[in-house]
Formats: sequence, C-alpha cells, structure tokens
Amino acid sequence: MGRRASVIELTDEDREYLEAQARARTIQAQTVARARILLLKADGRPVDEIADKVGLNRKSVMLCLSKYREGGVENALFDAPGRGRNAEITDDERAWVVDLACQRPADLGYAAETWTYALLTSHIHEVAEAAGHTRLSTVHKSTVHRILDEAEVKPFRIRYYCERRDPDFDEKMHNVLLVYKQLSMQFDEDGNLVPQDGGEAVHVLSYDEKPGIQAVAATSDDLMPDAGHGTRMRDYEYRRRGTLSLLAGIDLQTGEAIPLVSETHNSGDYVAFLKVLDAKYPKGDRIRLVLDNLRVHTSQETRRYLATVPGRFEFVFTPKHGSWLNMVEGFFSKMTRQMLRGIRVSSKEELKERIYRYFEEVNREPVVYRWKYRLDEVDVSEDVVVDTLPLKQSS
Repeated sequence: MGRRASVIELTDEDREYLEAQARARTIQAQTVARARILLLKADGRPVDEIADKVGLNRKSVMLCLSKYREGGVENALFDAPGRGRNAEITDDERAWVVDLACQRPADLGYAAETWTYALLTSHIHEVAEAAGHTRLSTVHKSTVHRILDEAEVKPFRIRYYCERRDPDFDEKMHNVLLVYKQLSMQFDEDGNLVPQDGGEAVHVLSYDEKPGIQAVAATSDDLMPDAGHGTRMRDYEYRRRGTLSLLAGIDLQTGEAIPLVSETHNSGDYVAFLKVLDAKYPKGDRIRLVLDNLRVHTSQETRRYLATVPGRFEFVFTPKHGSWLNMVEGFFSKMTRQMLRGIRVSSKEELKERIYRYFEEVNREPVVYRWKYRLDEVDVSEDVVVDTLPLKQSS
C-alpha cells in the first residue's frame, strides 16, 4: 500500500495571505506558483500531483516545501538575496514602512483615523511597487507588525496630552500654589484651623461648574439582588429627561461644599452663586475664589454685580488647561463615582433634589481638601495676585 501524502499546517492568516498571492496578477509568476504549492500541500495533495498542477518539476516542489519548513511562508515564497542568506527586508524598506505608519490614513484617502495592521499592509501592497519597493508589494501582515514593533511604533494607538496654550501658565500656576501654601499655614500640626487674629477675614473657595448632568429615567423597575442573582439587574432601555448644571464651591478652610443647581449655565447663574456666597459669609469679610477663566466669570453681567459689592470678592484664575490645579475637580470626581454614576430618576426635579441631598450628606462630616504638589517651591513671603474684576467701560 502507498503512503499517505503528508500535510503542512497553515494558520487562517497564512492561508488567507497565500490565497491572495495565488490570485495576484501583478507579482512574479514563481511567487504565485509557490503560493499554490503551499496551499495544495496544506490540502494533503501528493508532491507529484502538485508538480503537475503548477507546471514545475518534483524537485522544485520539494525545495519550496523544504524552505517553508525551515522559515515559514515568506521564506518559501521569496528567494534570498544571496546564497546561504535568508530573505531580508532592507533598512530603507523598513524606514519606508515606518514612515507610512506615521502618517494619518485620512491624509492618504482612507476613512479611518488610525491604521490597523490589515489596512496598512493592504496600502503597502498597493503603493510599494510605484515607490520603488517591489519586494514589499507582497509583504505579509506579520512582517509589517514585526517591523513596527522593532521601531516601537503603534499606529493604532492614540495617547492624549494637554497643550500649554497659556503663555503665562507657570506664573498663574505659581499664584494658585501660593494660595494653597498660605492656606496650609492656617492649620496646626493636628490639622485644626487656627482662628484668625482679628482684622478682615478671608474665606478661600475652590469653584467650578459641572454642566450637562443627565436626568436619566428607567423604563422599568430594577430587579434587586436575591437568592437567584447577586447583582442588581437593570433594563438596558432608558429615557432622557433633560439636563441640569451644578455650580459648586468648596470652602478650603472648613471643607464645606456649597451647591447651586440650575437648568441653565450662564452669567446669571454664576451671579446667583456669588449672591449665595455673599449671604453666607459675614459682611466685611473677603471671599477669594480659585476658578478658571470661563467667559461667564468675567462677563459684563458679572462685572455689573461685582460693582455693587466693591471689595467683597477676589478671584485667582487658573491657567488655561490647568483645571487640575483646582481642588473642586477632585470633589466632582468623587461625586460622580459615589452618586451620579448609574443614577436613575423620574424627572429633573428628582435629580436636583438628590444632588442637594448628596451635599447635605457630605457636609455632615466635611473633609478639608489639602494640596501638597510643589508647595515646597513656594515662597510664602510673596503676595497673591488677585483680580477684583472692576466694571469695564463700554466703548
């Protein structure tokens, strides 16, 4: 009895690649023939039958299969540039592949914003010959992957950073840190606030807005945990009931959180919050706010109100893209994790009530927020630069 023909094992990716090479009409005939040899052998065809189908002699078929077993698909398809050497991609070709990977697909006519290895390999196949890199017109996706890995290029990944667009970034950051440094000196070793000795008191608050809080309603009641399942079950469907804006300040000396919930987000809301602060603190004291330079914070409506309470408010503005310097951001993050994430309400009114209830709960045991980053670089003998926003004269 004759022996059964041996079979080579191809991965799905290798088979797809070889089938594409076997159908190609713009590559060398010997490459097409070798791709067919590997595919036929993977189907269990004997060597003599393969030789007859591809029009080569038995020795050529055996050589192709031997090269596959020694070095894989690419080693079998392509001849080495010199006797005794494996097929190589030159440094110029590698650099060309890396240069393509560092370009936006959209700039080259594709819809995608970032490359996938499949899209990049397909593009290389299309343009390699015209670019003078004929060898790359049949390069395998795994080879492209390896070239980019060695160059430490990941064309499918985006990492975000924050561009410094404020020319006075360092100066403004230093001014904010000076506020925090002076605050830290108002507490004793046990963390207790030391009463100020007479004179005019200054209340320091970190302020910001959180607009667009969604009032999301459930379409059916949640199924609470029971003996059958240990987690709350919720219908995927939901209904939007509108949005609310939260204006909030954190008293950096007492830890008290002060909220104002509104259906809008404009200068009138901001002025309403300033009036809340004006009513809260003793007359004659100064109220100093650390905040960003949003337009509503310096609008004409805001300035007109401030003109009615001269000397009452002082403002220390964070630099552009420096919101991380504002300590209320940490409070908003905690609020999102503890209360807003996954919330379901029947209406905006319920959402508003629950936000105020959260602030009441927080203020039962207020936490004084402390800033430590780079405070050792701050000279407390300096004066904080504040803005009182005097009313601008209209032109």
